[in-house]
Amino acid sequence: MNQKKILNDPVYGFVDLPYGILFSLIEHPYFQRLRRIKQTSLTHYVYPGALHTRFHHAIGALHLMQQAIEVLRSKGTAITDAEAEGACIAILLHDIGHGPFSHTLEHTLIQVAHEDLSLLFMERLNEVFPGKLGLAMEIFRGRYPKKFLTQLVSGQLDMDRMDYLNRDSFFTGVHEGVIGYDRIIKMLAVRDDELVVEEKGIYSIEKFLIARRLMYWQVYLHKTVLSAEQMLIATLRRAIVLVQGGTELPASRALRFFLREQPALEAFAGQQRDKLLEQYAALDDFDVISALKEWMSSGDKLLAFLSGSLVNRRLYRLEFRHQPFDEGYEASLRERILAWSGLEEWALPYLMLKGQESNAAYTTSKNEIRILHKNGQVLPMSQSTDYDLQSKEVTKYYLCYPKVIFTE
Repeated sequence: MNQKKILNDPVYGFVDLPYGILFSLIEHPYFQRLRRIKQTSLTHYVYPGALHTRFHHAIGALHLMQQAIEVLRSKGTAITDAEAEGACIAILLHDIGHGPFSHTLEHTLIQVAHEDLSLLFMERLNEVFPGKLGLAMEIFRGRYPKKFLTQLVSGQLDMDRMDYLNRDSFFTGVHEGVIGYDRIIKMLAVRDDELVVEEKGIYSIEKFLIARRLMYWQVYLHKTVLSAEQMLIATLRRAIVLVQGGTELPASRALRFFLREQPALEAFAGQQRDKLLEQYAALDDFDVISALKEWMSSGDKLLAFLSGSLVNRRLYRLEFRHQPFDEGYEASLRERILAWSGLEEWALPYLMLKGQESNAAYTTSKNEIRILHKNGQVLPMSQSTDYDLQSKEVTKYYLCYPKVIFTE
């Protein structure tokens, strides 16, 4: 009998999925839901190929975890079969708590971080598959004594980042994001129960850090992508206000529930956990897209405008600056928006969106990448290379508003 199933992944080619608990988890409806959650939210509005899902990503991260465990074992690191399975389960389910459009609506429909929801789903699945996820949850929480297993799931060189940079680069066509994931994995080792990288892999790490920085500003925080995501957040905020004010809006049962209730972490972790998880598991991108299409004809002028703009890609203009915007400039925009829209000032938070985004290619403040030198010494990355690691956080301020105010 075959001990594994083979999938053809567009990034890695054929990948193995072992039968047993891992395959059972992949087959479970909670995990299958990830097929309906886009990995990169609304990035396809700029890069049309970016239609891959969290399902793709989770399978890819599992594949890389299997490779990393094999490499570490070949170098003498003791990893039991139970520990290997636990690490694989943890990386497979690390994103199972993501909501519609991944990070975009994380604190809009519900006030709970996806990591917390992932752990709640693991706890529930540990009851469905009695006790089989216990070790995986310890690794996911960072409580397992072998720290390197947690670092493979969540760290500066985890299999999550390895896959999403490689995969997102592939589907967007942004080649600046391509990383030497295979060489980095081959260079991994363990010292004092912590993950290290052999010195000869240092240039691959530098390339990885550069690629991550470029992907953030060129893809994840691209100004048009950010504009679309902020518009989606504004649309859902408007819908929440209307629903909680008594307006009936067409929506799926799951979406209608979260527009009305918006449960916090305490509710999910309480006696209603199973009921709330079932409601949440019924929610995906399709619920939101279907609602937007219906809301285009809403009697609420603002909701109809926002929904139609998203469906038909009539996106707001977004301006980036390295310093906060001048108050006089913001005031002139507010006047233009109110004159164009015919609405009162209450509408401004939906029509003029402002905020800031920050990114650092590398952080030296904690949990640095550690380099194993040929003399056996282990040093942090910042002391192991003459490359400027660009650890300074870059912050950009933005204003986002309808383009039409400058054309009418």
